[in-house]
Amino acid sequence: MASSYKRILVTGGCGFIGSNFVRMQLLEHPEVEITNLDALTYAGNPDNLADLADDPRYTFVHGDIADRPAVSRLFEAGGFDAVVHFAAESHVDRSITDATPFLRTNVIGTQTLLDAARHARVPRFVHVSTDEVYGTLGPHDPAFTEETPLAPNSPYSASKAGSDLLARAAFHTHGMDVVVTRCSNNYGPYQFPEKLIPLFITNALADVPVPVYGDGMQVRDWIHVLDHCRGVDAALRGGSAGEVYNFGGLSERFNMDVTKGVLRLTGKTEALIKYVTDRPGHDRRYAVDCSKSERTLGWKPTVTFEQGLAETVAWYKANAAWVDRVKSGEYRQGPQGGRRKAG
Repeated sequence: MASSYKRILVTGGCGFIGSNFVRMQLLEHPEVEITNLDALTYAGNPDNLADLADDPRYTFVHGDIADRPAVSRLFEAGGFDAVVHFAAESHVDRSITDATPFLRTNVIGTQTLLDAARHARVPRFVHVSTDEVYGTLGPHDPAFTEETPLAPNSPYSASKAGSDLLARAAFHTHGMDVVVTRCSNNYGPYQFPEKLIPLFITNALADVPVPVYGDGMQVRDWIHVLDHCRGVDAALRGGSAGEVYNFGGLSERFNMDVTKGVLRLTGKTEALIKYVTDRPGHDRRYAVDCSKSERTLGWKPTVTFEQGLAETVAWYKANAAWVDRVKSGEYRQGPQGGRRKAG
């Protein structure tokens, strides 16, 4: 089935998960050509793919997924076989401060892409979502399945739930070949250092306190970004239209244990831990049942959390220049060591 999808539009490909997915596609599928549509908001880092600038199978298009005329022109000219939609505003804290950008990108942007893909008769549309749309779990509740009712608790997760329902509606109303994926907390290389693991790694390496919300006993299921990208690829190539697929790392951990693990791997002491006021409406626990993906897609996570965390800390240590450009804001001035293409 791999040959069915040769021209793939990836949205948000300069972001953390998107850039890892682009690299994986180009490495593992020689027949694939990738067009990357990214607005380069604060979390879109052109440095992430700068080394691909001269790859003839990779094209970068600077654009906003909510810009209907621009998106329509891109689809008319693109001849895409598939869309893999990563682009999203995704930071919960920012959504609490101002939800408007989340509604524009996650809801309006998703509908704009769905409309353009339908008019262009794109054979497959993969909508990448999050386990946060399911809400929160108690300490002994069973893990989220694809049948768990949506019960988002933050403006971010509410906007993602809205985009999931728009994808569902595109399948049921228009007969579009749409697949939805939902994943647990990602970590790994190229993650913007506002999320827990890269923030704590980069703070610890700089001897800056690591801010732990509340009592630090919130539970998250952690999945390495490459396992997640393998899951999205499996859904793209083997998923059934109209279906939802969960991807998790089978690695539930207390936030405090993750914090201590980061400090241990960076050679720092727990004196760097700084407890801060908990986030409003903070979900207590996420856990993902990914047995459907294992059974129907032949996918399963391969990276243990201990292995992945050690490799992630090593990556941030080895890529201090990348971190410095992000922290200073220099990355917003354009990629280092590569040029950008226009679509």
